[in-house]
Amino acid sequence: MTCDEVLAGAADARMLVVGDICLDRWCRYDPSLGEPSAETGIPRVAVTGTSVTPGAGGTVAANLAALNVGHVGVLGAVGEDGHAHELREALRARRIGIGHLVSTDAAATFTYTKLINDRTGREDLPRVDFVNARPLPQAAERRLVNRFLSVADDYDAVIVADQAETDQGGVVTPRLREAACERALARPGQIFVADSRRRVQRFRNVIATPNESEAALACIEEFGEADTSSFGRLHRLIGGPALVVSAGGAGAWLVDDCGSRLLQSRAAGDVVDVCGAGDSLAAGLALALVSGAGIESALRFGIIVAGVTVTKPGTGTASPQEVLAVAASAAGGR
Repeated sequence: MTCDEVLAGAADARMLVVGDICLDRWCRYDPSLGEPSAETGIPRVAVTGTSVTPGAGGTVAANLAALNVGHVGVLGAVGEDGHAHELREALRARRIGIGHLVSTDAAATFTYTKLINDRTGREDLPRVDFVNARPLPQAAERRLVNRFLSVADDYDAVIVADQAETDQGGVVTPRLREAACERALARPGQIFVADSRRRVQRFRNVIATPNESEAALACIEEFGEADTSSFGRLHRLIGGPALVVSAGGAGAWLVDDCGSRLLQSRAAGDVVDVCGAGDSLAAGLALALVSGAGIESALRFGIIVAGVTVTKPGTGTASPQEVLAVAASAAGGR
């Protein structure tokens, strides 16, 4: 299936992103204004401007919206705080449905604050992240699981974003993960993709999309080793049509019943920022599968989408025009 054909099916697609829907806050600071505080003597970080974008699962959703998917919805939990307001507005601005977000006063909105040097344009100070050190409250978890079970069938694809790196996890609790995996088994015609930083080996019946280090860690935890055969073992453990292991600038490994092969990538230009590349790959992969592409064609489409986004600062997105231009360039270079 060609990129044109994949994109032609986007307008009719309905896609749901479930899990850690985060806020990215990009704060530009002026180092010349960093004089010490009069009260404490501690130098300040003088923020002179802030912009916000959806992060984690929100980045997946933003990529789907940028590819002109007909309806993109997100299902996750947010706090009752100002960051939740910023996140909702950032999602609305990108035509992403927010009706399935669950609010709770017992947790903060998962937020990454990134400090960008105004002189260099580089992120060069430690991030200030708002994370939840305790498990998601049971009342919020019940609402999330019940909402997922009530709306999942309305979508052509479900993408699970398990971003949290704390031991107890974030929005994708064991109950929510189990609900998604059971639904994937019961609905073989529906596309289920899961991206998990710390717990990919606990998913079942889905197309999992870890990067190489995440997949290796899962193999070590599950099998005690990570050798050349481990990705195949991980695929068989998870089940589902395939395992996709992103390999940075090299492309991505496709692991299925036919074996393992590396599908190579080529960036659309100079690599500026690889942040969110896995999210954009997962978005492109899922859209192509919904449009009817086979798994290899779908992964090649996802690789092209990621190749566009890494040429942009922050968690960029790829437009249909940019994807088609890269595809045309690749075809002309054969």
